[in-house]
Amino acid sequence: MIKIFRYSLSAIVLCGMILFSACDENNNLVLFSVQNDIDLGAQVAEQINNDPQYVKMARADYPEAYSYLDAMVLEILDNGDVAYREEFVWEVTLLEGDVLNAFATPGGYIYVYTGLIKYLDNADDLAGVIGHEIAHADLRHTSRNLQKQYGVQILLSIILGENASQLATIAGQVAGSVAGLSFSREFESESDARAVEYNANTIYACDGVKNFFQKLEDSGQTGGTPEFLSTHPSPDTRIADIVAKAQTLSCDTDLLVNSGYADFQASLP
Repeated sequence: MIKIFRYSLSAIVLCGMILFSACDENNNLVLFSVQNDIDLGAQVAEQINNDPQYVKMARADYPEAYSYLDAMVLEILDNGDVAYREEFVWEVTLLEGDVLNAFATPGGYIYVYTGLIKYLDNADDLAGVIGHEIAHADLRHTSRNLQKQYGVQILLSIILGENASQLATIAGQVAGSVAGLSFSREFESESDARAVEYNANTIYACDGVKNFFQKLEDSGQTGGTPEFLSTHPSPDTRIADIVAKAQTLSCDTDLLVNSGYADFQASLP
């Protein structure tokens, strides 16, 4: 009888959570609360900070580089329609390494490799990639993936406070894979589109995210690139979709003049 009562109570709570989750700022069904996203992101960030595979660049050692990057992130956050602008931390960290990648955790922790910054040609390209990563966090793609991976019962136990250790376990798994995290075709396309929307009201070209794909295509380097930038869907399709989105919005696609991007690149190791 007690087990039946607990099951019924859990079912009632779950139904209530599902109804409540309809209030997600992006109209998505997400069992995790915003606070769950924030807590998970903080644990992932802590594990990344303690993981030697991620070579973090200290803010005190590279003040000019961080000043430039912070200004770019704030330009996007303050001028784009970012649903969780106030709730998430939106903290950016530079990672040293010849890796063409950037990624974001739940709760808005953003990481950018120096290899990507040096590979890109201008500020608009980087702003497009950062907009894409902000979209992944803001649209809560990782939490939505967790629903599919772990199922309702495990997430429910975490949310109800019955399995606190499981959240730490999930955080460890996310931290270990986040740099190479693969999202679905739907999520990648959604983030591309949001990147255009976010940058439409900034100083940067709204379609800057397409320039990275175009450079990869032109140089024949599409193989072996990060999942978020290369294969979901193909670069050709993503370029076409981004261009179409920019045309629909009639937003400015001119590159930023005197962006200081070369100096920013030169300030990195």
